[in-house]
Amino acid sequence: MQCIRVGVIGAGGVAQVEHIPNLLKLHRQFKILGVYDPSRKVRAFVAEEFGLETFSDLDALLAMPLDAVVIASPDALHREQSLAAFARGLHVFCEKPLCYGAQDIDDLIAARDHAGKVLQVGYMKRFDPSYEAALKMLPGTARTLRYISVEVNDPDAWPFIRHASTCRGDDVAAELIASTEARQREQVDRAVPGIDDPHAFRGFVGAYSSSIVHDVNAVHGLLDALGVADGEIVGASLFAKGEAGQGSVRLLGGQALWTMAHIATPGLPDYRERITLHFDDAALELEFPSPYLNHQPTRLTVRTGDGHTLSSRDVRSGYEEAFVEELKGFWSAIVEGAPVRNTAEHARRDMTLLAGLTRHHLAQSKQSGVRP
Repeated sequence: MQCIRVGVIGAGGVAQVEHIPNLLKLHRQFKILGVYDPSRKVRAFVAEEFGLETFSDLDALLAMPLDAVVIASPDALHREQSLAAFARGLHVFCEKPLCYGAQDIDDLIAARDHAGKVLQVGYMKRFDPSYEAALKMLPGTARTLRYISVEVNDPDAWPFIRHASTCRGDDVAAELIASTEARQREQVDRAVPGIDDPHAFRGFVGAYSSSIVHDVNAVHGLLDALGVADGEIVGASLFAKGEAGQGSVRLLGGQALWTMAHIATPGLPDYRERITLHFDDAALELEFPSPYLNHQPTRLTVRTGDGHTLSSRDVRSGYEEAFVEELKGFWSAIVEGAPVRNTAEHARRDMTLLAGLTRHHLAQSKQSGVRP
């Protein structure tokens, strides 16, 4: 079995809790040659906790004899770090959001194609065994689709990782933080020109781009399985000072509606994430646990009726961990030439919708004079 030599760029929470341990677990497929992070505290933690070589300089890591990188850095750095990896002929696995706007994603697609390398986006839900089962078990067709709902309330990761050994990089230089924030502002301005409301800005980069983007991607996959084309944005709102977001999309010329909502609940340690597809005589529901609760199965429920009788069944298709399976998929795409499940084109579609929702919100707010 071919072993991919990989470097990890960014060693924050998702890297400490998921990517680094999972890469080490998949030791037949991957060998970590080094980890880059600007925090001295985090580098010391990674070296002690995982026994890995660490780097304070990204170019020094990229100069190692790598085959690929796993990018788990702040969102605003994804573009430049992916481009740097492609320039060195490396395959790239990059956490979501790949970039904030379609223009920047187009730059990565061009660089990927020029390098002839794999670019996979970290939408792990596409590798969830219950999600995979749902794609094969949709109880209706586009002809009978009526409504899709996405509901998420999220306290963030803290209740689900406090039992894990982690380290917060709170010693990063102020100059680097400021530089990253400036890059974020520049990229958001390209994606959503004129977003001058700080709450709307926070909602776009947070509730939309960092959170509900997972569900947007998952629903897009379900719509593809049904043969349903992209719809028309008919509503959007960023509220709770940018800590929550909502959107509505008309599908099939008005035959069906897709609504989505995400709200942060920082003081309520109860994670709920549900995607439900309603057909005229059936429903399919996916209820996801917190992504950091490894090997906790997503509940897949299929309900059908004949107008008089309701039948309901829960489907348990396996306990595979989606964070692990997506890395296996990355390996298969590189070594075996398997299709990339989460492409940059998928990310472009997702972010185009989220940018459109934000523009819709801004237009409505301007018209009404109400801020989120």
